[in-house]
Amino acid sequence: MGTVYLVGAGPGAADLLTVRAARLLARAEVVFHDALVEADVLALAAGAEKIAVGKRCGAHSSSQRFINKRLVDAAARYETVVRLKGGDPMLFGRAQEEIDALVAAGIDVEIVPGVTAALAAAADLRVSLTRRGVARSVAFVTPRVGEGEAPHAWARAAASADTAVVYMGAGQAADVVAALVAHGKPLATPVTVIENAGRAQSRHAAGRLQDLPALAAERGRGPALIVVGEIAAATAATSLAPRQALRTGT
Repeated sequence: MGTVYLVGAGPGAADLLTVRAARLLARAEVVFHDALVEADVLALAAGAEKIAVGKRCGAHSSSQRFINKRLVDAAARYETVVRLKGGDPMLFGRAQEEIDALVAAGIDVEIVPGVTAALAAAADLRVSLTRRGVARSVAFVTPRVGEGEAPHAWARAAASADTAVVYMGAGQAADVVAALVAHGKPLATPVTVIENAGRAQSRHAAGRLQDLPALAAERGRGPALIVVGEIAAATAATSLAPRQALRTGT
């Protein structure tokens, strides 16, 4: 049996991968990748078969059980199997289901961390999620509930933290506002919606919690995060650096 590596692809740019991730991609025989993984990242796995198994909201996608089975089957055929996940595998990446399935089948599994989107967003905005004197706590939350899952009190954690980063919530912005207000967040709380964090086409819009549905409606089709808290007040006047120049070193 081979080894399955759950590898973080980071927020998009190939040069934000860890060195270990790049080395594993270079020697991978098969790569099962998420929908949002960029082509220049997949290009690092030049000798591998590449199989898309990503999940996108509102689009046809592979079931988690099917993905688990494909990983188990691949480990019986290949020595190096890479499961390439956007961001970090261990944060809202359904990693535990895959780990459990592989361990149950007696397959070695290793995790390679990646840069999660919240940290890429902070870098793009040039605003610290734990800005001294303003924020001493951070919550990464999502209102998204999988099929068959019970509702979760995510808003309680988000409302109690100095800074909250909401994953997969822009599509239900009005519900996010209602939940946060119900747990004590004032409508005047600063928020920023950032789309395509860590990518060349990164863009953001800032306002107040009461403005969130309108801000979210302005986004395109890229993945978006919502940053909630006083640190977001600094993002309105923040200009984004030309990311292409940063990537090429020019």
